[in-house]
Amino acid sequence: MEESLKSKMQDLGNAINESLSDSERIAEAIGEIKRAGYDVFLVLEATIGFNKRDEDDEAAGVSDAEPNELTAVGKVRFTTQDQRFLKALRITIDEEV
Repeated sequence: MEESLKSKMQDLGNAINESLSDSERIAEAIGEIKRAGYDVFLVLEATIGFNKRDEDDEAAGVSDAEPNELTAVGKVRFTTQDQRFLKALRITIDEEV
């Protein structure tokens, strides 16, 4: 991966972390949970995709990328808690045998 892209990705990650850290609403919600006697562990995961555009396409404003299309790589394992959460959202998972 290009060093410049790595740097830009790091900047994006830092910007996301700063925006979460600076959020009064998040701080208030965490404070309420702590006052109720609980420890809080906040782990967020973001999936960010990058597609390199061709210079010809960029000049013409054309992109081959399908912004709403994701390609799965590897296997995902869901915990029991993950499965309950998805079920509560009425999301089903096709399990491979």
